[in-house]
Amino acid sequence: MALDQDIKQQLEQYLQLLEGNIVIKVSEGDDAASTEMMSLVDELASMSAMISVEKADLDRTPSFSVNRVGEDTGVVFAGTPLGHEFTSLVLALLQVSGRAPKVDQSVIDQIKSIKGEYTFESYISLSCHNCPDVVQALNLMSIFNPGISHTMIDGAVFKDEVESKNVMAVPSVYLNGEFFESGRTTIEDILAKLGTGPDASEFDNKAPYDVLVVGGGPSGASAAIYAARKGIRTGIVAERFGGQVNDTMGIENFISVKYTEGPKLVASIEEQVKEYGIDVMKTQRAKRLDKNEFIEIELENGAVLKSKTVIISTGARWRNMGVPGEAEFKNKGVAYCPHCDGPLFTGKDVAVVGGGNSGIEAAIDLAGIVKHVTVLEFSPELKADSVLQDRLYSLPNVTVLKNVQTKELTGTDKLEGLTYIDRATGEEKHVELQGVFVQIGLVPNTDWLADTVERNRMGEIIVDSHGATSIPGVFAAGDCTNSAYKQIIISMGSGATAALGAFDYMIRN
Repeated sequence: MALDQDIKQQLEQYLQLLEGNIVIKVSEGDDAASTEMMSLVDELASMSAMISVEKADLDRTPSFSVNRVGEDTGVVFAGTPLGHEFTSLVLALLQVSGRAPKVDQSVIDQIKSIKGEYTFESYISLSCHNCPDVVQALNLMSIFNPGISHTMIDGAVFKDEVESKNVMAVPSVYLNGEFFESGRTTIEDILAKLGTGPDASEFDNKAPYDVLVVGGGPSGASAAIYAARKGIRTGIVAERFGGQVNDTMGIENFISVKYTEGPKLVASIEEQVKEYGIDVMKTQRAKRLDKNEFIEIELENGAVLKSKTVIISTGARWRNMGVPGEAEFKNKGVAYCPHCDGPLFTGKDVAVVGGGNSGIEAAIDLAGIVKHVTVLEFSPELKADSVLQDRLYSLPNVTVLKNVQTKELTGTDKLEGLTYIDRATGEEKHVELQGVFVQIGLVPNTDWLADTVERNRMGEIIVDSHGATSIPGVFAAGDCTNSAYKQIIISMGSGATAALGAFDYMIRN
C-alpha cells in the first residue's frame, strides 16, 4: 500500500520536528495486513535519517513499537495506524523522540508518580473519532513511566481477538488482561481511575471566583472566554471538557467553517480557553448548589468552590430507552455512537431506535457496512428531514418499522434480539440482531440541582433573555436550558449571553 501524497507531505513536515533518534521494532508476517504495515514503516524510515527499523518478536503480528535507542518505551501499534489514528502515530514519534507534549506539567507529574506495572491494551477502529484520545493518553503514560506499556489494537485486523473478548464498542481498554474502560476517556479520567487524580484538598485554597462555570462544553467554554475577557477571575469545573461535541463526527453547520469534526473543534476551543488563564478543573462533577454569602458549588469529591456568580452549562446526554436489557447489554451490542462502533458490526444485523435526523443519519451510515438495518420509530411517521428519508428508502438493506414500541432487548452474554409491540394492533414481535443503536434524543444533565433552580417538566433550566435563572447570580446556558434548539452554535451564543448577564449582575450588585 503506497501512502497518498497528502499523508506523505504531512509526515515529511512532522518528521522534521523529531528531536532524537527512534528505533521502530517490527513484527511482520506474510499477510496483507503485514504488507500494509511494513509499507508505512518503510516509508517512515525513508523520510528521516533519525528513524531506524529492526525486526523483533512482539506479542502480536503485525505490530510495531516506537522506541528510544536502547530503551523500550512500551508504545506499540498492532495494525496500521492511519485514518483517525494517524495523529496518534505522529505524536508517538515526536514524543518518543523527546518533543514535549501539550499537557500540563501537573499531569506529567501524576503519570511519573504511578508505581507498579501496568499493561494497557486498547481495541479501536480506524473510523472511530473518539479512539485517538484514548490511544494518545495511554501512549503518553507509557512514554513518561517505565512501568506502563500500551498497545493499540486495530479490531479489523485482530478480529478473532475482538470476538473472543466480546469487544462490541470502541475504544475498549484492558488493563493487565482485565476490562478497564470503554468509550472516550481523557488522560485525566484514566489517572483519576488509577487513583492519582486531584482530591478535595487540592481545592481548599482556591479564592472565590467572580464567575464560575459548571460544565466545559461549547456553552461553558464560550461563557468562560467572554467572562475572562472582562478581566475578572474565571473558573471552569467540568466532568468532561468539550462535552457531547467530543462524540460528534462531522460538523457542517458551524458558520465560517465548512467542515470540522467534534474532537478537532474541542481541541481548538480548549486552546483558546487556556490563552485566557482560566482556571480549568477537569474530571470534577458538581453535586450541589447553595447560595450563602457566595454561591457555593460542592463537588462529588467533597470540595466546595465559591463564586460571586455561577453559570451552569452541564449540557445533556443520550436518552436511554429504559427497557429491560438495555443496561445489561450496553457495550455488548447496545451502542450510542454509530461512527465509533459501527465497524464492529460489519456484516451483522442491527437496529436503530429513533426516526429523527440523528437516527436516520445513523441508519444510512450503518447500511453501508452492516448486513441489514431495522429502523424503529415510536410515532406513525419518521421525524427526519425528507432528504434523509428519501436517501434511507433508496437503500436495499433497510427495513423501517413505524408506530412501534421497543419492549425488551434479549440475549445471554451479549445482545441477540429485540422485542417490539406494534402499537396499532398490540401484537408483539421479535427480531434477531446483534446490535442496537439508540438515537432517541437528549436528557439535560440537571438532576444534581434538585429543587434549587426552577426547571421545566423535561428537567431543563428555565432562563430569561439574559441567561438568568430563578436564583439571583446563577445563570445557565446551552443544552441544559429550555433553549428551543440544541445546536453547537446556539450553545456558544447562549454561553456568551450568560457571561454578559453575569457581568452585568456583578456591576449592579
